[in-house]
Order: sequence, then structure tokens, then C-alpha cells
Amino acid sequence: MKDLIKKTEKELVAMLKEKREALRVFRFALSGSKTRNIKEGNNIKKEIARIMTAINAK
Repeated sequence: MKDLIKKTEKELVAMLKEKREALRVFRFALSGSKTRNIKEGNNIKKEIARIMTAINAK
């Protein structure tokens, strides 16, 4: 969380876009049963929430 506070808003928005794309790819891989690590989706969602919290705090 400390590293998110130090980043600028543009960097946070870019990270948010990247994580949302990763979640989209994960969901498609999950439906095609190509993914073995199910917990990865939860971790991506938590990271998205942390980034959005940092954006809203600024």
C-alpha cells in the first residue's frame, strides 16, 4: 500500500487498466479451464480495490 501512495494519479490509472485487463484474461482462461491457480482471481480483485482506494484518497 505504501508504494501506491507514492505513485501519481496517472500511474495509478495505468495500473488499474492493467489489472482490469489481467482479470479479464483470467476469467476467459478460467472458463476455458486453462487456469490452475483459482486464488489468482481474488488477488487481482484485491489489488484493483487497493488501487481504486489510493485513487479516491487523492
